[in-house]
Amino acid sequence: MSIEIRGLRKSFGEKEILRGFDLQAGENEIAAIVGPSGVGKSVLLKHVVGLLRPDAGSVVVDGTTVGESHGSALADLRRRIGYVFQFAALFDSMTVAENVGMGLRRAAGWTPDRIRARAEACLAMVGLEGMGSRRPADLSGGQRKRAGLARAIAFSPKYLLYDEPTTGLDPVTTTSIDRLMLRMRDELGVATLVVTHDMTSAFRVADRITLLHEGRAWFTGVPAEVRSSGDPVVRGFVEGDPGLYYGTGAGEPTAGRPR
Repeated sequence: MSIEIRGLRKSFGEKEILRGFDLQAGENEIAAIVGPSGVGKSVLLKHVVGLLRPDAGSVVVDGTTVGESHGSALADLRRRIGYVFQFAALFDSMTVAENVGMGLRRAAGWTPDRIRARAEACLAMVGLEGMGSRRPADLSGGQRKRAGLARAIAFSPKYLLYDEPTTGLDPVTTTSIDRLMLRMRDELGVATLVVTHDMTSAFRVADRITLLHEGRAWFTGVPAEVRSSGDPVVRGFVEGDPGLYYGTGAGEPTAGRPR
């Protein structure tokens, strides 16, 4: 049970976003992909669920090459992957429980009563017990993130993907979401990918951290290795020092050798 990203390349027009990115995430592991906004972290996640297809390279989930999957095979693969969107992506016209159960309505064998029961069980799992009848507008930012996670686990996925899960949250709520991610890993046994620019969160939850820089996996290591790295790009990002991160301080990434 693993997600393997091999030599992934993606361009939009003349702009190269990914230039041969490699990563692997296994069972009961949280792999964090970090880097500034706009470097392609969310683009990576969209390749994992087949929303984007690579120009070269591959994403392999459970031995299935995502970019080569279509129709029912792709739909089956997506049911094994829970995706937590950056801003929860809840529909205001639905109740929270309806949002959580919306994907189940398209699956065979899911009656309305069974969907309601599953939605309430998932909400309870993320600490929102009894809130299913509310509207997303009635929830705090942290509660909306939790509701988005409840929807992602409705199909009992083998994999969880988080797109900037702590963006816009205060430090206390961020810690709460981080603890919830750890609990989901432990209780569900899922392989997890988290993309974030929040290093405090990454150090707290990740088993391994990969810095995405110049379209590649510039550096990968356990949190202690990232903290102690002497690589100026790594240090610059961790310490928030643009002079180190960009090398000359001129606003352009360095041309050093990716590692």
